[in-house]
Amino acid sequence: MADITASFDLQAASKRVCIVGTMDTKGIEFSFIKTQIESTGVSTCVINTGILGEPQLTPDISADEVAQAGGSSLQALRDEGDRGNSVTIMAQGAATLVAEKHAAGEIDGIISLGGSAGTTIGTTAMQAVPVGVPKIMVSTLASGDTSPYVQSKDICMMYSVVDIAGINRLSRQILANAAGAIVGMVNAEAPADAEADKPLIAATMFGVTTPCVTKARELLEDAGYEVLVFHATGTGGQAMEDLVKGGFLAGVLDVTTTELADELVGGILSAGPDRLEAAGQSGLPQVVAPGALDMVNFGPPDTVPEKFSDRLFYQHNPTVTLMRTTAEETAELGRIMARKLSEAQGPTTVIIPTQGISAIDKTDQPFDSPEARAAWSENLKAHIGDNVTVIEMDAHINDDEFAAKLAETLLANIQ
Repeated sequence: MADITASFDLQAASKRVCIVGTMDTKGIEFSFIKTQIESTGVSTCVINTGILGEPQLTPDISADEVAQAGGSSLQALRDEGDRGNSVTIMAQGAATLVAEKHAAGEIDGIISLGGSAGTTIGTTAMQAVPVGVPKIMVSTLASGDTSPYVQSKDICMMYSVVDIAGINRLSRQILANAAGAIVGMVNAEAPADAEADKPLIAATMFGVTTPCVTKARELLEDAGYEVLVFHATGTGGQAMEDLVKGGFLAGVLDVTTTELADELVGGILSAGPDRLEAAGQSGLPQVVAPGALDMVNFGPPDTVPEKFSDRLFYQHNPTVTLMRTTAEETAELGRIMARKLSEAQGPTTVIIPTQGISAIDKTDQPFDSPEARAAWSENLKAHIGDNVTVIEMDAHINDDEFAAKLAETLLANIQ
């Protein structure tokens, strides 16, 4: 089969792809990847993360260098014989070295391949570089739940179909496709961005808060800002807060704080225990609303834990089952949000829509519960610090006037 060749222009020569993986057990496969990439004029940097034997492909960075970067040594890992710890150390070391090389401008993309251990090591290294840097993981696990590997980064997972065990007529095509993909990605040039000089605002949205966020976004864009909207699905909230920590934003419009409900109750879309803290710690202006705190997310009905069998549910679609939060749960959410926001170092405002907090939490809708809404707002107000401004509006979260209040408050805090 023909190599991937000269369809790329001469700029390829200035690009470099980092190849991360176990060169002792997958050296043949990585050699094929390396040859395919270099046949286009793109150069490579090979990092060996294998500890079992001598590499079948000579690396640019040895396994011992990786182990040392992870806080150990190759000999110590071999003597210990603990596979789990070895994977952890080599993943940490690879991540450290990849981050250093990217910061020095020495790599433009990353590719890896492997089974469970190789996927863990490869994607940990990919997590260490910013969003926008091309990342491809060819994995035997890519047809299952990839969320532990992708997390909040733009990692492209490619299913290997067959095990990564030699070069055959099927793996040859798949690995060639992966090599072609990473070459194309590192050579891709984003079109000129007329918005590039506009300050950035992050907003959080769910389907049930879309009218609110859409209206607020339009108003903020009219005021000269570019708005990045994140879907509040757990990884969406994590991605937004990663961006906050990176120092890229002028402000945060955190309309949809629903991930806190999943974290508290045990739904599938938690963003982790630190959600709603990054903006405050960074001193960024933030305007917060209780969007979709009326619901906890599960998959199809048969995936809902038995302990919730007596609760109120709404079938959002065949694969998403929503469970109404109780007054006791929303009261606790009010206290949690008050505690987190009271630690904020920058201008912080909470705006409360008293008529409902999602498209299905309003009069004549299935999750309408004035009691639950009141429990949240009363506990938030009782525990919030003096550093936070609290505004109540006799409106529904998806009313235009509520969206306008969110946007004008954030603009006032930023300016």
